[in-house]
Order: sequence, then structure tokens, then C-alpha cells
Amino acid sequence: MSLSKNTISPIDGSVYVQRNYANQEQIDTTLQAAHKAQKDWKSIPLSKRKALCSAAVQAFVANKDTIAKELCWQMGRPIRYAAGEVGSFAERAEHMITIADSALEPVQQEEKAGFIRYISHEPVGVVLVIAPWNYPLHTPINVIVPALLAGNSVILKHSSQTPLCAERICEAFTSAGLPEGVLQYLHLQHDATEALVGSGQVNHVAFTGSVAAGRKIEQAAAGQFIGVGLELGGKDPAYIRADADVSYAIESTVDGAFFNSGQSCCGLERIYVHESVYDDFLEGFLALTNSYQLGRSDDPETTLGPMVRASAADFVRQQITEAVTQGAVAHINPKHFSMDETGSPYMAPQVLTQVDHSMRVMTEESFGPVVGIMKVANDNEAINLMNDSDLGLTAAIYTQDIDQGIELGDQIETGTFFINRCDYLDPALAWTGVKNTGRGCTLSSLGFEALTQPKSYHIKTKL
Repeated sequence: MSLSKNTISPIDGSVYVQRNYANQEQIDTTLQAAHKAQKDWKSIPLSKRKALCSAAVQAFVANKDTIAKELCWQMGRPIRYAAGEVGSFAERAEHMITIADSALEPVQQEEKAGFIRYISHEPVGVVLVIAPWNYPLHTPINVIVPALLAGNSVILKHSSQTPLCAERICEAFTSAGLPEGVLQYLHLQHDATEALVGSGQVNHVAFTGSVAAGRKIEQAAAGQFIGVGLELGGKDPAYIRADADVSYAIESTVDGAFFNSGQSCCGLERIYVHESVYDDFLEGFLALTNSYQLGRSDDPETTLGPMVRASAADFVRQQITEAVTQGAVAHINPKHFSMDETGSPYMAPQVLTQVDHSMRVMTEESFGPVVGIMKVANDNEAINLMNDSDLGLTAAIYTQDIDQGIELGDQIETGTFFINRCDYLDPALAWTGVKNTGRGCTLSSLGFEALTQPKSYHIKTKL
């Protein structure tokens, strides 16, 4: 069993970070500190908890350039976009800070003579956040800030691909004056993570990752009677209706399919286009896709960086090859993107037509820069195809008829429904999914619910 982990940068294959995994003694010490600190932290007034979280966010943003560079080298986000995740980190945190008073306010019951009755929101205790590499700032902050505001302590476990993200987040909160033990990180192997989940020493687990890994987390938590929030990916669809603004839809969906090299749970992986606008949409989609610049993510001109590792890129290439042998048509010539090579994390974007749902590329999460486009005859056909998936994170419809779009959206099995946009997260709305995408939600006022437990107060004032 390895005691350390090398983070291999997808940019050039070099070792960018090396960290030792925590041993059992370090894990136990972290847990003890978290439990001890949480008892004091929950008694601190919410106003002070909010002020500390705000100061931490400001400290984090002040280090934006360093964090963006590290993000670029750890997981391959083009440097021109990397700082954007720092900005979104702040946006999400600040929204949760803003709504904390109302979200955590006791629920008062109607007056009843001789009684006071209300329900308070109590912290659950120690929250374990298991964060992914693809959005290593976005996803953990969705839980960290509301967990801290609610009076919990937090242990952060990041992917071994992005260990510096955990360290930078904790550094920012420490510099802001957060008491020792309230927010800590651990670098852990998979078996140690599962053991921690099942240890009986954590009270809630927030996990973002694959369906297979989510099942392991849920199994590890079985019998502990703790909350488990799972966001496990998507195979997100879009439908371009006959009345859509085609030029706008092209710009939006190309970005939705290929931003972050397609390595986004809510990225578009399948697009259904009404037959009346199909040809125009496909032509424009291909032209815009061919304008992308595949290259090193530390190059400011790059708009499509490498995938996180060569094996991930080759998995997507295999999906494409298999689909083509089954009759799909690949429209993008990889030679146009000179860095595309089998066995390399650098992969050209690909657009497939003549696809159907017998092909893995239309049913299995690709998590890479490929999208399948199908022609449909009507709304009913599109909705049936959009729902033909065991995943359900987001779905989008492009239309100028908002009322009809909402009516169609009511029929789609998804956690978030968009009209005329995609691949976006609004912190005022619950981030959630259906089917094998998982359970629970983060963000919005509902995001506090899993991180708190209700406590009822029934007080008789007259004897």
C-alpha cells in the first residue's frame, strides 16, 4: 500500500504535487479535533460565524492568481478560465452567507394559549466533504460554508488529483480566524475514506463522484444512521425546438458540451434537434467546434485543454470508435487539432450524428469532449429521448415559447431544468438530481436542511 501520492499534471505528464496520505493516528487526531471544536463553534453567534466565513472568502479570492495557476496544472483547466472558478466559489459562498439568517431562523408555530412552540435547526456535528477533481473549488464550497454557518465542523477530503485545493481552502479560513479544528483536510486513499465514512465518527457525508463510487460511500455509511448527500454525474440532454433562436442555441450548447473538455457532471452530452432546424444547427455547431484551440492549459490562447489523464481520454475515444462502427458519423477531423493522440490526455472535440440509444455514447456518461446530435420530428419524441436515461442532473430546452417550454419541462425527469441556457448552477436554486444521479441537494435555503437536524421546543408557560 502506497503511503504517498503523486499528482501528475495532464499538461506535460510531470509530477506537480506529492503528498503523503494520512495515517490512522492522523485521522484519529483530526476527528478528535473536529468533535472538540464543534462543541464550541456551535455556540458562537451566527453573526460571528458569518463574518468569519466572509473574511475567509475574501482571503481566498485575494490569492486568486496562485490558485488559478495551481488549478490549471493539477487538472488541466485552461488558464484563461481557471480564475473563473475562484469567482464562482465566492459567489456561491456569499449567497449562502446572505441567506443564512432566514434559512436557520427557528420555525415559529401559530400561537396557542399557554404555550411557546418552535422548531430550531441544530447542527448535525462533523461533516465530511469528499470533493472531486473536475470542479474542486465549486463543489466543496457548496457544503463547507452552509455547514460552518449551521454550527458544524468540517473535514475536507479532496481528490488526489487536486490536493492543493483542499489546502488553499483551509488556509483561507485559518487566516480569517476560524478556530482550530473547525475546518480541516485529510489526504486519504479510497479504503481509508470508506473506513472514515463507516467509522461512526462523522455525522454527514457529502460526496461528488461516479455512480460506482457513490454506491461504495452509501454502503460504507449503512448502519451508521447518518445523512449522505450524493451527486453522481449526468448524461445531460438539450432539445432545440423548431422555434429556437438557432444562432444563440449553437453558441450556448457548444460551450455546454466542451467547456472543461466536457468534464462536467452537468455538461451537455446529447442534443436533440427538431428536423426543421437540424441542418442549420449542425452546420453552425460544427463551425464553432472547429474554432476551438486544443493545447496546453497554461497557454492563454488555449480554449480546450487536456483531459485529466490519458486513460480518461482513451475511454471517450473508445466510445466514439464503437459508435462509428455501429453507424454513427464523426464530423470533426482530429488532425485539425494537432495535439490529439491516442494514449495522450489531449483530445480533440468530436460531434457525432446518425446516433441512437443503442450506442454507449448516448447512454453512458462520457465525461469528455464528445456530443451526439439526433434529429427529432416533434416535442414528444424529444422528451421521450431526454428521459431515456438512468441519470438526471440537468436538462435544457431552447425555445422562444417560454410557456410551452415550461410545460415540456414539467415532463422531463431531471434535477434542474433550463430554458435557453445549460451547464450552469445558480446558488439560489437547489442543486440536486434524480435517478442514479443521486440524492439530497446543496445550495439554496434547502441546502441547509441536510446539514441540520430539527429540534422541537414545546414549552408550557402556564401551570
